[in-house]
Amino acid sequence: MGKQRDTQVTREVILEVENKLLNQIMAARTTEATEAAISYARFLRLAGLDTENYPLFLKMLETENHWVLDELIGPGDPFLLLSTIPPNRYLTAKSFQLLTRWRPGGIYPKTLAIVLGVLQNTYSSPKDGYKIYPLTVADVDNLGKHLEKHKGQNDPRNRCILDILDRIGALEGLYWDDSIEQVSRQAHRIRSNFFDNTRLLEDCMPQVLLVQGDYSQDEVSPRRVFVG
Repeated sequence: MGKQRDTQVTREVILEVENKLLNQIMAARTTEATEAAISYARFLRLAGLDTENYPLFLKMLETENHWVLDELIGPGDPFLLLSTIPPNRYLTAKSFQLLTRWRPGGIYPKTLAIVLGVLQNTYSSPKDGYKIYPLTVADVDNLGKHLEKHKGQNDPRNRCILDILDRIGALEGLYWDDSIEQVSRQAHRIRSNFFDNTRLLEDCMPQVLLVQGDYSQDEVSPRRVFVG
């Protein structure tokens, strides 16, 4: 009995150490970790995305390192990276968590494209999307804060965010639910302020959300350039 208990503890310790090391790799806060994360991202991409491993792809988005993310995405369209995964609550909630975590400008554009691809897929039918993940006003604000008004509506990312907001706004009047009405009205309000040259985005959402970031400020580069 004693030997069996020791073996079990040893396995738990090993798993704990492995998990700790993997988290350090994914954080990419040292040159060595960045290079390991790049290799791991390449392994994931070559292994192929599926309904079992997609949470690992989402986890990689948190590295906030463009060398790692370029390897994860490869030559494909980042907007379509997760398009084969059916919309679900975990995927959508994680996307909004990432939008909340990142400041405007503090997210690698390709990563933002991945998240927007998920949300556009989820809310292609607003009613079905809301059943999958009931939105809050804070979710809508954290989506809208990534609009870049000075680039206009023809900017691809702006156009996608505006489209998602438009779909969310379409929920207005569909339910006898005050929370949904608040969400849909806020989506309309953000769109309206974007198109109105006399108004600012901070006029309709907390100004603290619009503080700019820089995704490249804290990322650690690898020693060598990786070629996928």
